[in-house]
Amino acid sequence: MRVAVLIVNYRAYDALDRCLASLRPFTSEDDEVVVVDWESDAELREALAVKYPWARFLPSSANHGFSVGVNQAASATTAPILLLLNPDTEAQGPIVRALAGWLEAHPDAAAVGPRVLNTDGTIQPSARRFPGLTTVLGGRSTWLTKRYPGNWFSRRNLLHIASDDERESRQVDWLTGACLATPRRVFEQLGGLDESFFMYWEDADYCHRASALGLTCHYLPTTSVSHIGGASSAHRQVASIRAFHRSAFGLYWKHSRLGRVAAPLIWIGLRVRAEIKVALLRE
Repeated sequence: MRVAVLIVNYRAYDALDRCLASLRPFTSEDDEVVVVDWESDAELREALAVKYPWARFLPSSANHGFSVGVNQAASATTAPILLLLNPDTEAQGPIVRALAGWLEAHPDAAAVGPRVLNTDGTIQPSARRFPGLTTVLGGRSTWLTKRYPGNWFSRRNLLHIASDDERESRQVDWLTGACLATPRRVFEQLGGLDESFFMYWEDADYCHRASALGLTCHYLPTTSVSHIGGASSAHRQVASIRAFHRSAFGLYWKHSRLGRVAAPLIWIGLRVRAEIKVALLRE
């Protein structure tokens, strides 16, 4: 089955070079690879276009965010399977065929994602439970998770910790958009990614909306990508921190209607957390 690989790049040309190089052995002539290049550098972009003539670049002088970029890339392709891929990832095996084949065999699935590895080979928390009260303590970047990753809160939220079985796929609430495959028909049914999320949490929102339709999301640890993380956000760290927390509140507001009475406290808490992280960054 043909696959359209959708990459949104923001000034991460070195990482994108490695990503495309790693991807080439695992794509076929029928696959489509599209790179939306925000705030494009013509010289660097053209160098990659010459090096990888099978990749199509869609340059822009502006930066409209990850969701808009994915939606534009999807509109420029026709393949029945869409593979969202960050520019700072590298394929560690035949992820294109593995993910597409898995979706073809499971027509009730909205999304599937591989095991995502740090550059040192440790596992990133790419498969998670939808955010809730326990995420405050057991989220990906909390002190408790970093210090004691095997605690109950982290095991509840970060589902790769909760299972030692790396041989079988398992159903999860949501998957990171760093590497996520979804059928085009589902993507179009959901209206693509919600463009109100400039960056961060749009993947959780996508899986949330799919779940509301009775569709499922799955973690497939038998195929892997490595992910540096932050290759694009490093160029605008303060803005990225604030965008992360703004999108976290957007996700809460959109999907926690029964809990909106607590929205002011959630908003204040996220705003304070963001500014603390900004202050620490500037030290």
